[in-house]
Amino acid sequence: MIQQILFIILLSAGGFMAWKRFQFVRRNILLGRDIKIEGDSSERWGTMIRVALGQGKMFTRPVAAFFHLFLYVGFVIINIEVVEIILDGILGQHRLFHGIGPVYNFLIASFEVLAFLVIVGCFVFLFRRNVVKVPRFQWREMTKWPKTDANIILFTEIALMSAFLKMNAAESILAARGADHFVNMGTLPISQFLVPFMNGYSDGMLLFVERFCWWFHIIGILAFIVYLSYSKHLHILLAFPNTYYSKLRPAGALDNMSNVTNEVKLMMDPSAQVTEDPLAPKKFGAKDVTDLSWVQLMNAYSCTECGRCTSNCPANQTGKLLSPRKIMMDTRDRLEEVGKCMDAGVAYDNKSLLGDYITFEELWACTSCNACTEACPVNINPLEIIIDLRRYLMMEESQSPESITTMLTNIENNGAPWAFSQADRGNWTQE
Repeated sequence: MIQQILFIILLSAGGFMAWKRFQFVRRNILLGRDIKIEGDSSERWGTMIRVALGQGKMFTRPVAAFFHLFLYVGFVIINIEVVEIILDGILGQHRLFHGIGPVYNFLIASFEVLAFLVIVGCFVFLFRRNVVKVPRFQWREMTKWPKTDANIILFTEIALMSAFLKMNAAESILAARGADHFVNMGTLPISQFLVPFMNGYSDGMLLFVERFCWWFHIIGILAFIVYLSYSKHLHILLAFPNTYYSKLRPAGALDNMSNVTNEVKLMMDPSAQVTEDPLAPKKFGAKDVTDLSWVQLMNAYSCTECGRCTSNCPANQTGKLLSPRKIMMDTRDRLEEVGKCMDAGVAYDNKSLLGDYITFEELWACTSCNACTEACPVNINPLEIIIDLRRYLMMEESQSPESITTMLTNIENNGAPWAFSQADRGNWTQE
């Protein structure tokens, strides 16, 4: 009874903390302006199933995709076991589903194989990040917290899967000794190799190991759920809505500003009928996160920090300051800051996404090629944020690099980007 009460208190506390944090994230995302979602829902569902559930874009890099699949499938399926652990804790039972017989034994055996594959995958990723030091994990935005965050998750998954295997090994020994409440789960393909190391333990010690691992597993899962919302691993959940709402049109198709389009129509034909768009932004482009759309803010929270966007960016490859991953990380960090200011009752902190987080040099290094969008495994679109920040600079602040300013001046004066009048353009043919 005491164990049940403690378990329910722990479950309630963990659930409450997770709910509060996810409400904070949801509120932050909805600070973005509303937009019209276009496209067929069946196409959106297909995109979500193919990209988020099916990991369709991961396999452009087969090695990383192969081991990521271990983690993805293993961790998701093994957590079916968490359902039983939760019900056991609430009801005061032990191995509640054991009554289904051989099917249960098969499931536990399958979970063990998957747990082992998760451990292997985690060690491979730790090795790649910290020993091999894959270049895309070493760029300037991947120091301090981002680097630590990735390692914390990998070590946590190793610890959780190890606890699961040790718990099964201890229980199998206790069941073989005829201890009360412990059941025979058949052949355990992985934890059977731990049995020889634990056979010398007393029943009391084995019971302690089994209970410790049981509590460690459930506390670890609850802590992971809470931590998830602070981590880049929030993409585990947000990848699904993020891919559902991702852009369906060709990547190179930019969204026109309806208010500008209407002005052009009226200039061309003062009698033209124009329709005001109620969702049109109140300013040109974006200066801060609240000027972006809620889909763009969800993009920022969905970033996996894998660096595929930056490693495919031609501007970054030539040594430019631009890193699409940093654009998304900066947007998320600024959004977190705005959310905390709101909760603290601070109306304005004299900072903005443009300038304080993302520099002009980064924005103007972008070639608008969409390589970052194409590479992203969860369909994040950094280019849309870059374009909106550029629009603000150009249309609200009249700031642009000298080369662009010269080109625009030439177009205005000469009708072309070149510094020659229309009458002089053909002079070269006379030489």
